[in-house]
Order: sequence, then structure tokens, then C-alpha cells
Amino acid sequence: MRRLALFALALVFGFGAPGCDSNNPNSATSGPIVFTAEMRASNEVPAISNAEQPAQGVVTITFSVPRDSSGTPSGDGTWNVQAVINGFPATSTIRLAHIHNGPAGVNAGIYVNTGLTAANEIPLPGGAATINFTQVPIDQAHAAAVYANPAGHYFNMHTALNPGGALRGQLVRR
Repeated sequence: MRRLALFALALVFGFGAPGCDSNNPNSATSGPIVFTAEMRASNEVPAISNAEQPAQGVVTITFSVPRDSSGTPSGDGTWNVQAVINGFPATSTIRLAHIHNGPAGVNAGIYVNTGLTAANEIPLPGGAATINFTQVPIDQAHAAAVYANPAGHYFNMHTALNPGGALRGQLVRR
């Protein structure tokens, strides 16, 4: 009986409980932090009512930042974006893309920028595209704020026709 008890203790303390080890990639304190958003032209404020009204898409945002024991970002890092968008006229181009710190239905200033500008806009041949931004710097304060309140932040993309934003979606942590 004593051997069985020692074996049980060795299992618990020697191997650790699943998901509790900070070296475990599935742990809440390591690995990337992933957010998604369903973007729609109707989510813009005011809603888009011109030729880009059918625009929609899905964005996946991944933060690669160090994290403390509670999982909160504890240092600077990078973020990646993959946006799959469609429903635009074939002549549209994406000129800006970023995270804003505002809840649904409220416009807010740029919070975390991808670096895209009108000088390096992205054409949408056929009105659709998969757009990637990789290794964009993010500081700890901005990463921690988005982590703490994803629904209080939205991602949107801007075009020449809709310089205030063509489609937008509130972030959800996955």
C-alpha cells in the first residue's frame, strides 16, 4: 500500500498535473494568444451603404508575447494578422488595417497599427483576398489591454471609398 501511495505522489509531483506546467505549450501561460473577429461592412459606424456594403471577412490575430503566471502579457512581442475578406468591388484596395480600442457601435482611435498605409495599399482583384501581416511589433501595455478586454477592441480595414473604415469586427479571444 505504501508503494502505491509513493507511486501516486511521484506521478503527481514528478510529472506534474496536465496543463499546469509553464513549459507545457497548452498552458495558459505560454504559447500564442489568439483572437478572431467576424468583420462586416454593417459593423462600421455608420454602417457602409455604398458599393462596398457586401464586404465581409474573418480575421485571426495572434500575439506572440511573454506571459506571466496568470497568462497576462508581461513584455513586448509581435502580432500576426490573417484576414480573409470578400464582397468588395474588384477596384477596391485596402489602405489601412489596425486594432481600435472601442466597444461595438463606438468609433475609437487607432490602438495597434499593422503599418499598412495608402502608399503600400493592397489591391483586391476579384473583390477578395487573404491578407497577412507578420511580425508586427506590439508593446506589453497594448497587448495586456487587448488580452484583458478583447470585446472592447475591434479590428477594421479601410479603403479609398470608405476612409473611415470599410469593415470591422469585435475581437474574441480563442
